Amino acid sequence: MAMEAGPRDTAQSTENVTTDTGEREPDGDRLSPDGPDETEGGVTDDGPEPEEMYASGPEVEVELRPQRRLRIWQLAPIVGLAAVGSLMFAFPLAFDFGDSGAVIAMLGLLICSCAAGWGMMAARRVGYTWPGLPQRGSARRPDWRVVLAYVLVVAAVVVLAVWRVARLR
Repeated sequence: MAMEAGPRDTAQSTENVTTDTGEREPDGDRLSPDGPDETEGGVTDDGPEPEEMYASGPEVEVELRPQRRLRIWQLAPIVGLAAVGSLMFAFPLAFDFGDSGAVIAMLGLLICSCAAGWGMMAARRVGYTWPGLPQRGSARRPDWRVVLAYVLVVAAVVVLAVWRVARLR
């Protein structure tokens, strides 16, 4: 790491001259590079007194980091994919599209599921969790009953969707 020379750093062979008169400075009047040699009591008094620091009232803590939230640019593609997937899944179920209806409905279900997974990952990244599950990074373990309830709900939705699409054929 290179260090630049400051105004007091001079080469050994140069003379110390002042800018006004051009005379050489006496060596005894110069300060040492690390400050005055002697201080009263060993410490200089350069800050406010403790009474002055808290004269305006009690100390208040302020969070300097911005609050983590899902932004519109994160939500827009997720909502768009979910809407397209939902329509692709719903229209073949509501209206008879012939032989290709089951394929379009399954593709819509896949796109909708991908959008839901993408949304859950984005929410997890900013610190949101499902109800009943611990925060990310906490030492708590999730309750197995809550996890089992979520797995059963997702499995039931998938089974009903596949059963409905299979009935189109």
